[in-house]
Parts: sequence; C-alpha cells; structure tokens
Amino acid sequence: MIAALFIATFLPSVQAGMVVNGTRFIYPAKQQEISVRVSNDGTEPSLVQAWIDRGDPSSKPDQADAPFLLTPPIFRLDPGKGQSLRLAFTGEALPTDRETVFWLNLLDVPPQPTADSGNSMQFAIRTRLKLFYRPSGLPGSASGAAQQISWRLVQNGAESVLRASNPGAFHVSFSDVSLNVGGRAHEAGDGMVPPLGSRDFPLPGAVQRGSAATVVTKWINDYGSSIGHEARLEP
Repeated sequence: MIAALFIATFLPSVQAGMVVNGTRFIYPAKQQEISVRVSNDGTEPSLVQAWIDRGDPSSKPDQADAPFLLTPPIFRLDPGKGQSLRLAFTGEALPTDRETVFWLNLLDVPPQPTADSGNSMQFAIRTRLKLFYRPSGLPGSASGAAQQISWRLVQNGAESVLRASNPGAFHVSFSDVSLNVGGRAHEAGDGMVPPLGSRDFPLPGAVQRGSAATVVTKWINDYGSSIGHEARLEP
C-alpha cells in the first residue's frame, strides 16, 4: 500500500465532510467569547486542528500568536456530529478606532487508509476564515462601509489600477470588482480594503477613464452574503 498526504489551502468553508457555520466571524469587544460550530457531513471521521493567525497564510499551529484562546485546539469529529469552538480574547492592546482582522484556520485531516484500500492519496484540507475584532463605539456601520469607499483610476506605467480608499473603521471585502467604461467591463479581481487605508486592484493593461466610467462591485457583509454596489470614479 502506498499512501501520500497532501495539504490544500485557501478553500471555502465546505470541504470534504467538514462544514463551518459561517464564512467570517465578528468578535465584539464587549463579549467574553464567541463560538464557531463545525460539523461533519461526510461518511468518515476526521481529526480537526484549529488555530488563529495574524494574516500569515503559511502559519502553523505551533506558531499561532494571535490574542485569542481557542478551545478545543484539536478534536475528533465523527460523521453526523458537531463540535463548538470557543474563542476568547486574551486582552492584547489593539486599535480602538478600527477593526483588526485575524484568521481562523481549520485543518481537516482524514483517517489513515485501511490495509485493503490499496494505493491511495490523502488530502488534509485547510480552511482559512476571517475573524474581525470589532471595538465598541466605532463610527458608522459595517453595513454602510462599502458605500464610503472612494475609487480612483491610477496609471502605473503601462498598467492601470483601481485604487480603493476606505475612510471608515470597518474592513470591506469585495468578491468582485470591475471598471465599466463605454459599456465594456474591465475586471479587477477581488480583495479586502483595510479601515483607514487603501488597496490597489490591478486592471488588465492600460485603461482610459472615459466620461461615464463606473466601478461595479460585489461586497460581502457580516453574514457572508454578496451585495452589489456601483460607484463613480473620483477625479
């Protein structure tokens, strides 16, 4: 028997048999803890390892240094069963005028193959989910944050980028961004714009502004739903 183990990363919240009850999680500063529900909809048991990082996609459980206590950090998940993870903030001094984003990692390790299963490959599925620490009393609202984003077309040599500036206190995650000029859509991909910051979305080649250019986006709310929005380019 030949068995190989592969680790896949950056996958949605439903992979193999593991299902998570959200695609992003909000940690209000006043709460003592929040919970994340993980269940196994597959036919085989899994070993699940969980940890939180500060944004390094190559992080490992023994390198987790985010200011959260997560229990249990490792557990067996039988078919048809579920497990609640408890996340408690440990009190590190974080900015109080904006959100801070962390990442919840869930590694789903399949069982070892049996002797009669022949040659096989095993895939350990790693899921990364956003965890937003949200201070109390932030101005504005998360639901209105996308409307505050301003957009500019910036020439960067032979290429163009859409520069999104976020004056608000909340992260804004876009699942799709495009620039429409003269009826033609120029795709700019996806990404997250930090609070009180900016992000460049690269366009394919050089794009001229035009007189009626609009930015068409889909942004993701606290519940994981995608919402359409259109905005004018700033001068």
